[in-house]
Amino acid sequence: MAKEDQSKIVAIVSYITLIGWIIALIMNQSKKTELGSFHIRQALLIYIVWFIFWWIPVIGWILNIVVFVFWIMGLVYAAQGQKKEVPLLGPLAQKWFKAL
Repeated sequence: MAKEDQSKIVAIVSYITLIGWIIALIMNQSKKTELGSFHIRQALLIYIVWFIFWWIPVIGWILNIVVFVFWIMGLVYAAQGQKKEVPLLGPLAQKWFKAL
């Protein structure tokens, strides 16, 4: 499998549930790629924000709709092989999770 295909798979899998994120993280450790790392960082922050908003009644649940849209955007960017940040969360994820 080509390195480009592997990085795209890692990027996509990182958005498929938290278990998928863990699998993507493990896959990316053996052959670290820029695309895979980018989406692993972004997906992690999306999951964290989703979890926080989940516990805030009404307003948090409404905001989770926005987070869901960001999740869809990230998944689409990953499937297209693009390193494109989702609004608001993308730049923060790249800054805060540099080690991943």
